[in-house]
Amino acid sequence: MTARPANTHQARLLRLLRDGGPNSRAQLGDQVDLSRSKLAVEVDRLLETGLVVADGLAASRGGRRSHNIRLAPALRFLGVDIGATSVDVAVTNAELEVLGHLNHPMDVREGPVAIFEQVLSMAAKLRASGLAEGFDGAGIGVPGPVRFPEGIPVAPPIMPGWDGFPVREALSQELGCPVMVDNDVNLMAMGEQHAGVARSVGDFLCVKIGTGIGCGIVVGGEVHRGTTGSAGDIGHIQVEPDGRPCACGNRGCLEAHFSGAALARDAEDAARAGQSTELAARLAATGKLTAADVAAAAAAGDATSLDLIREGGNRVGQVIAGLVSFFNPGLVVIGGGVTGLGHTLLASVRTQVYRQSLPLATGNLPIVLGELGPAAGVIGAARLISDHLFSPA
Repeated sequence: MTARPANTHQARLLRLLRDGGPNSRAQLGDQVDLSRSKLAVEVDRLLETGLVVADGLAASRGGRRSHNIRLAPALRFLGVDIGATSVDVAVTNAELEVLGHLNHPMDVREGPVAIFEQVLSMAAKLRASGLAEGFDGAGIGVPGPVRFPEGIPVAPPIMPGWDGFPVREALSQELGCPVMVDNDVNLMAMGEQHAGVARSVGDFLCVKIGTGIGCGIVVGGEVHRGTTGSAGDIGHIQVEPDGRPCACGNRGCLEAHFSGAALARDAEDAARAGQSTELAARLAATGKLTAADVAAAAAAGDATSLDLIREGGNRVGQVIAGLVSFFNPGLVVIGGGVTGLGHTLLASVRTQVYRQSLPLATGNLPIVLGELGPAAGVIGAARLISDHLFSPA
């Protein structure tokens, strides 16, 4: 993809076609503030670039039928979501429909070189399957703070060896296309906004609970990243004065007391202390416990596992309540690997938020689980690069 929109009108048309699919000139005209003649000029210029193509005749609106316009069907975006314990890679078309999706378990602590070798291998598999001849752009999510304009992780607590690594530059050279990099929870928020539970919401919070905890903040339909890109790093809000040591160097952080890693550690402690025969049996069978084990034990009625989930949900709800009082969102989405804990976790979070925040903020506030699961991150990554490419050069 070499062409870019020449102005904001063309960029707006491209994003409308991405988010709404093929559309007629007349219907596009209903959504943009352009005269009929100016709209015709901008659409014709986009057709000349090859970014859009004619797509058959639209339904009649009483006069001569116009042609439908759609984004070029050959456009392909690569979405990469690097988590703490796995990598997801997907290829999408220009409308961000996932055409192929691969997942591979991998520890982010293995470092950027090993991770990106795996990412490139997965991208090559998707290409070899016939889904894409090449990629017009790639979006990358990483589980840590990112200096957004440069696409560089900065002192990420759970990513040793990644500080200052030029992710955007390195992958752009390897893939031969433009690359954008962001924090993984921002991409989850963008994915849920594009194709998930937040489709019709302009202001919302998307909280990801996995190995770590983060929050995507969407304001007026746009991700709010803050001055340097670190907005939403709620995992390092203190919930327990002089509490547990955290990977960030402080004590008592939310992430240290409730996250996938913290929950697994607490479950192992409970199993060894003889507090749960269910968890003890699982620990004896595998030698370690995960959040998924706690979820399964809770589903089987294990009281200790249920207590661990409720306590964690209370802590998360305590932090979210503060965010709701400050930001007054229209929706709170809970996602990430720990959402396998399901409605026990959700009920605890809701209870705390509804109890602690003012009625004006919570009276019509849905707090829900995300709809897309692992697809949210890769769709959000594709959305990130398409936002960049569908902006004037």
